[in-house]
Amino acid sequence: MLDRGAIMEIIPHRDPFLLVDRVLEFEPGVSAVAELDVRDDAFWVPGHFPGHPVMPGVLIVEAMAQVGAVALLSRSENAGKIVFFAGIDQVRFKRQVSVGDTLTMHVAITRMRGKVGFGEAKALVGDALACSGQLMFAVE
Repeated sequence: MLDRGAIMEIIPHRDPFLLVDRVLEFEPGVSAVAELDVRDDAFWVPGHFPGHPVMPGVLIVEAMAQVGAVALLSRSENAGKIVFFAGIDQVRFKRQVSVGDTLTMHVAITRMRGKVGFGEAKALVGDALACSGQLMFAVE
């Protein structure tokens, strides 16, 4: 398991935009499973939505992309590089994610074409699917 410190050694994201608290398992270049504890001190809570905080969908997708970046950048040949978001397809939101939830994200890299990678991602709260979609990454 990787904690936030170890995650920051792999990907360049930092607070308040690091959206991964721990990596539960990963296979370099292949897949990663990670969690985010959705806390009441998150930067988006006061404004989305006052009195009823719901994690913005775009941040759920970003969190999944960061998990994919962990999988890609943990390969020795990618160490120290940056992975950019290159595209998203067929993203669907199935459940709200709220303060107090733990978001578990699974990302599997399905193929690489040169420096461009493609992955299948899903985010769950407990056993309930919150979001799924296809992600595209560009390795610097």
